Amino acid sequence: MINNARIPAVVEAGRMAAMEQPVLGLPGGLELRPWRLSDAGALLAAAQDPAIRQWNRLLVETEQDARRRIEGMRERWGAEASAIWAIARPGEEAVGLIGWGDIDLAGGSAEIVYWILPAARGGGVVVEATRRVTAWALDELGLHRLRLCHSVANPASCRVAAKAGYPLEGTMRSALLHADGWHDEHLHALVRGDVRERDHHGAAGL
Repeated sequence: MINNARIPAVVEAGRMAAMEQPVLGLPGGLELRPWRLSDAGALLAAAQDPAIRQWNRLLVETEQDARRRIEGMRERWGAEASAIWAIARPGEEAVGLIGWGDIDLAGGSAEIVYWILPAARGGGVVVEATRRVTAWALDELGLHRLRLCHSVANPASCRVAAKAGYPLEGTMRSALLHADGWHDEHLHALVRGDVRERDHHGAAGL
């Protein structure tokens, strides 16, 4: 017998759009805040950085392109499609980006995106930012499953995933087209139960 009962949405439509995008604190005097038009120079600089260009589809050629992209971030928050923060010191220009793309409120899932400019690399900033937006996505927005995907040729992102608590689930073959061709991707994911299990083991000293 077919069960035609409606499966309820994990997060009701409209919940995210009704929220004001928060400012989230990070260790070391950094914060996650909404992008501003005054960050256009940082976004343009990121688009010219070889490492960021290698792993991200960041097509920004001018500051006007950057401003349009920042305006699009605001629009996509309202459309409940993505939630993107700037990594910055209070009152200063952005040094990185992190947030959630491919948000599916009904299905309770999203995929993390991030990059960081050279001057802010090497201090564990992306790991801390990943942990912070993960807590927001699970505890504030109410999502259930979060993905972190990266090329198998990008070991730095693999380390971020491991340190931030995202287990490796497997390899997706020929999953994303980069400038140099198709790349296999590692799929890491964290679900709400993983957080509870990790906290329990941590408390038990395991």
